[in-house]
Amino acid sequence: MAINLTRHFSDRTKELRASEVRELLKLLDVPDMISFAGGFPNPETFPADIVREILNDVLKRDGGQALQYGITEGYAPLREAVAARMKKKGLDCTKEEILIVSGSQQAIDLMGKIFIDPRDIVVVTAPTYLAAITGFGALQASFESIPIDQNNMRMDIFEERIKKLAKRSNPPEIVYALPNFQNPAGVTMPEKNRKKLVDLASEYDFIVLEDDPYGELRYFGEHLRPIKSYDDEDRVVYMSTFSKILSPGLRVGWVVAPEDILKKLVISKQSTDVCTNVIGQRVAHEYIIRGHIDPQIERIKKIYSRKMSLMLNGMDEFMPEGIKWMKPEGGMFLWVNLPEGTDSSDLLKKALKKRVAFVTGRAFFADPRDGLSTMRLNFTHPSDDLIVEGLRRLGSVINQELVSKWDKASESDDKKMEDVLKGSSIGRS
Repeated sequence: MAINLTRHFSDRTKELRASEVRELLKLLDVPDMISFAGGFPNPETFPADIVREILNDVLKRDGGQALQYGITEGYAPLREAVAARMKKKGLDCTKEEILIVSGSQQAIDLMGKIFIDPRDIVVVTAPTYLAAITGFGALQASFESIPIDQNNMRMDIFEERIKKLAKRSNPPEIVYALPNFQNPAGVTMPEKNRKKLVDLASEYDFIVLEDDPYGELRYFGEHLRPIKSYDDEDRVVYMSTFSKILSPGLRVGWVVAPEDILKKLVISKQSTDVCTNVIGQRVAHEYIIRGHIDPQIERIKKIYSRKMSLMLNGMDEFMPEGIKWMKPEGGMFLWVNLPEGTDSSDLLKKALKKRVAFVTGRAFFADPRDGLSTMRLNFTHPSDDLIVEGLRRLGSVINQELVSKWDKASESDDKKMEDVLKGSSIGRS
């Protein structure tokens, strides 16, 4: 007899949903498909030769330890090097405040496990990083969504909401923030709003999880200090990753947290994967101390800045009137607003037939009914030529969709007018 596995799944597992981006990544293998869907760094930025040299040196010098289990907190020299880099960015911390994690996605999972009970509230922006929605959602969190504008989270709306939420029996536990070149919208939180968020955390007693995977990828404008740099009450947990500035395949990220939180994160991580990829940690450490990381970041910024300009110019050239998009100062993404009533899911089906892919905006909203007329485009992974060609194809698909909508609207208006005339003296004359 076939077993009915469904009844054995936990309630938490039954609520899991697949990531739209992960499903779309399968399209990368389709011939001639131009993908703006994934959040992939460009492989031409990966320093394969340097990593090969580092790996050889590490294995020759210390292969026994490099291939062994490591401590859960992470390789101590790497934590020291990360602390030094954080200080340069305006966040003064010690290696004892740093936990090395298996990519920043693990930090979201661990923070959820130590703070979130079923139906606890996590405050996010609308839109926000979709893997934060799936990560907290897997722990059965409830979401409170705050709209964004060009300054990231609408702080006026957030302050109004948090006053009401704080009066509930279960006030928000975590406010999840992506202050720099937010994924998906590319918007950046100004300094005054960073300070305001910390002040509100103190006033209404919540934890801020600051996710900063793109902070080093600024192409113009001035660097802004992390939200955590304004925190003097240990209410902010900072997280970042080497995925965007070195290689995502290493699966190495880090968390900066106060002692009490860090202890709980370590215990939770011990039941998850024991320790982060030891060889990956060694590679990241050597890459820093040998002086490669800053030139690497500058090289990445030069490549991505060019690609962002190509995409912005292509949007100007190929997109029909009525399409609006954010102009980021850095990061990896462009956020596009289609005319109201346009369903980006229907548009995607038509775009795929033209061999061009994007991510529908609704994937980035905690409430899947939102974001119907939005989309996210990635400009870092496609080649320069494919960015231009992909936008040409996408612009053509969008234009055809809008023309079709206008034609249907016109036919509907004509029909309504015909019905009106039939019932009027004009129609009977």
